[in-house]
Amino acid sequence: MTQERDTIIIGAGPAGLTAAYELVRQTNRKPLVLEADTVVGGISRTVNYKGNRIDIGGHRFFSKSQRVMDWWQTIMPVQGAPARDDKELKRELPGNLNPTGPDPEQDDDVLLLRRRLSRIYYRGRFFDYPISLSLDTLRNLGPRAVGKIGWTYLSARARPVRPEKSLEDFLVNRFGRELYATFFKDYTKKVWGVDCRDIPPEWGAQRIKGVSIASALSHAVRRMLKKTGGTVSQQAVETSLIEQFLYPKYGPGQLWEKTARLVEQSGGDILMEHTVTGLDVKADGRFTVRARTPSGTERFWTCDQLFSSMPLRSLAQALKPQPPGPVVDIAAGLPYRDFITVGLLLRTMKLKNKSPYRTLNGLVPDNWIYIQEPDVKIGRLQVFNNWSPYMVADPETVWLGLEYFCNEGDALWASTDADMAELALGEMEHMDMIDRKEVMDCTVIRIPKAYPAYFGTYRDIDHLRHYLNGIPNLFPIGRNGMHRYNNQDHSMLTAMESVQMVRDGRTNEKARVWDVNAEAEYHEHKGAR
Repeated sequence: MTQERDTIIIGAGPAGLTAAYELVRQTNRKPLVLEADTVVGGISRTVNYKGNRIDIGGHRFFSKSQRVMDWWQTIMPVQGAPARDDKELKRELPGNLNPTGPDPEQDDDVLLLRRRLSRIYYRGRFFDYPISLSLDTLRNLGPRAVGKIGWTYLSARARPVRPEKSLEDFLVNRFGRELYATFFKDYTKKVWGVDCRDIPPEWGAQRIKGVSIASALSHAVRRMLKKTGGTVSQQAVETSLIEQFLYPKYGPGQLWEKTARLVEQSGGDILMEHTVTGLDVKADGRFTVRARTPSGTERFWTCDQLFSSMPLRSLAQALKPQPPGPVVDIAAGLPYRDFITVGLLLRTMKLKNKSPYRTLNGLVPDNWIYIQEPDVKIGRLQVFNNWSPYMVADPETVWLGLEYFCNEGDALWASTDADMAELALGEMEHMDMIDRKEVMDCTVIRIPKAYPAYFGTYRDIDHLRHYLNGIPNLFPIGRNGMHRYNNQDHSMLTAMESVQMVRDGRTNEKARVWDVNAEAEYHEHKGAR
């Protein structure tokens, strides 16, 4: 039996749930959301392991878009917090700063104002991120390395690579060859599995944008001249340089779980564990959607409008009539990078003598740490205590997330949970960050298709995009839905823009959706220096 719906949304991640919420808020539509997983939020979920919560990848709730900032705060009120000066920041762990809004001890659905700190761990030492020319940096690198970095940076600024044909060109132009080789080259290969020379410069334009040595120095000078204001709004600051951000009390999934409840309370429907297997495009522009249910049976719906955040590869395979062969081949060749998080519960860390900050039980104050060491596979270390104290069941313990980047089916992905945990423990001991006897528990979480990659057939994605734009009532949205390495705020903006087009009858302007996080108005900074 085929059921009638006016709008169907594939996927209940940030893009899908934003589209659903905007539809019930702005129109009379009551969308149906089909989600293949058991939880909402996509990779912006919160995994609860014995009361200890894991944020997959780490999600700061900060955006250059005031529209997105306001949107988040309509879902959850903010626990207000006046900022304090940098001296206090260096003496204390990031935490709740003098609450003036809802009390997080009494109210669950609140956004906390959090201090941001992330650093690079390299040669057994901590470096500021983004790299700054602080005394600690100069001391850690040594005069010879600093001299080479300065010389190659000035050379790159005087004679930049033109045109930029790879991510390597993009990075060398902005940071110089020595700084690129020291802090970007090996780490980027660890994350993506390919050399920077094989990644198009679009990745840098999408993720790094206006960040440069000049901008970092300028920001440092501004910090010395004035104190940070008491608001999370930092619109004039590069995203990589922000000093505070909003964060749900129990992690990012909490906000998306509440959004899902609001959608359902307003008449929308969300069906979990419903995997879309077919999308028939009718001659009248409507769709028949086929989905496999948890029991293995199939259900069918027809709809007028279709918003899709499913991977482009899967979308092309599901479409009927089938797209032309070259379009199918482009979609099939779009690569992804997959992701493993090892949650590690400890009594204490071993970094008391390696951090310039005061620590509790060896707990460093970072939200996350980029692991630059070349002889370990771990790419990044999350410190969940510092995202929110409510992410940890026992505040006297240390709750870490060890992040590994891999490809689905490779040796790392195929390893058993026991082997993965042993690898993680061994590497943390090798870096002298933990003592094995302090480990209390661990868990392993695998996330497929976490990061759309900008190689493979990505260079031809415009042909696929043009074909999809030609299907009048189909709107690809979100990170996987557009194969764009977007942050969650950019994914939300693609949904907002699409809903506005449907509401205003401007469905012939779908190119605007693809411009989100591509044109200057969506960038962290207008024009790279």
